[in-house]
Amino acid sequence: MTATAPPVDDRPDRPVDGDERLLRTSPLRKLLGRPELGAVVGALAVFVFFSVMADSFLRMSSFGTVLYAASTIGIMAVPVALLMIGGEFDLSAGVMVTSSALVSSMFSYQMTANVWVGVLVSLLVTLAFGLFNGVMLTRTKLPSFIITLGTFLMLTGLNLGLTKLISGTVSTRTIGDMEGFSSARKLFASQLTLGGVELKVTILWWAVLVALATWILLRTRFGNWIFAAGGNAEAARAVGVPVAKTKIVLYMGVAFSAWVAGQHLLFSFDVVQSGEGVGNELIYIIAAVIGGCLITGGYGSAIGSAVGAFIFGMTSKGIVYAEWNPDWFKFFLGAMLLLATLLNAWVRKRAEAK
Repeated sequence: MTATAPPVDDRPDRPVDGDERLLRTSPLRKLLGRPELGAVVGALAVFVFFSVMADSFLRMSSFGTVLYAASTIGIMAVPVALLMIGGEFDLSAGVMVTSSALVSSMFSYQMTANVWVGVLVSLLVTLAFGLFNGVMLTRTKLPSFIITLGTFLMLTGLNLGLTKLISGTVSTRTIGDMEGFSSARKLFASQLTLGGVELKVTILWWAVLVALATWILLRTRFGNWIFAAGGNAEAARAVGVPVAKTKIVLYMGVAFSAWVAGQHLLFSFDVVQSGEGVGNELIYIIAAVIGGCLITGGYGSAIGSAVGAFIFGMTSKGIVYAEWNPDWFKFFLGAMLLLATLLNAWVRKRAEAK
């Protein structure tokens, strides 16, 4: 009797050692499954569009201005994206930035302390806001929309009421002549020249936050918890994921970035208007959605939020360079949101189909 060799399967996606879980995936297929793919395509389209429509858009000085505009949004869009991946929203993020700046400024001025004392007090107070949102969400089981909308309204009232009560006006007093102001400005509002281009320090803060968030999502257990909590919270609890703690930490992450953005606001202009920040929370959420985050949670990336913020920067400054009426910005904003959402949905369906 002669033995016959089994047929050889030469398919490129043949499972290794017969295990279906170890199926080989081509680089193209991996690329099509990336959540930020739609945002990258959109960013390229916006770049080409304004390169044609505005001659000054391609200048090196314009590049620094676009990056700065993107960084002021991107610093907040990164933690908001992580929160959305975790299945929640934060409608108080915009006014929380202003609250952070107000606390730092008024505490320093009223206590006649070193500016750094106010900065540290502001950090603790802002983290407390994030902790409040997270604890209220996990304890009450109310939707994050309701919880953070309540926080948004309370902070809006506190910002205006306390500022008028303490300062007598709707803005803070100047702290530019106080001890520690110059060193704090270097950390939060300085600029450097690189290759003839002036770059704000917020761009560095933004890059660090994107790198840190990407590492957390892709290389840590906590990143797995974020995706699990946003994808199916009940199933995540069943396998031991601390869903409540995960969401509390995510809200505190938003608060930390709000503190960074708030200090930049303060040390850039010396004084803060109490009514600033209202409406910015929607911009942060839209940047995350354009970057590939799903409203339903469980899907997205930090890099995508960065690309979404970059699209905002290009659009807001591109309209100025093209000498158009800036009122058109909201139109482009809405159009980008719809197109990006449709494109992201198509990318996800293709990824799931593969």
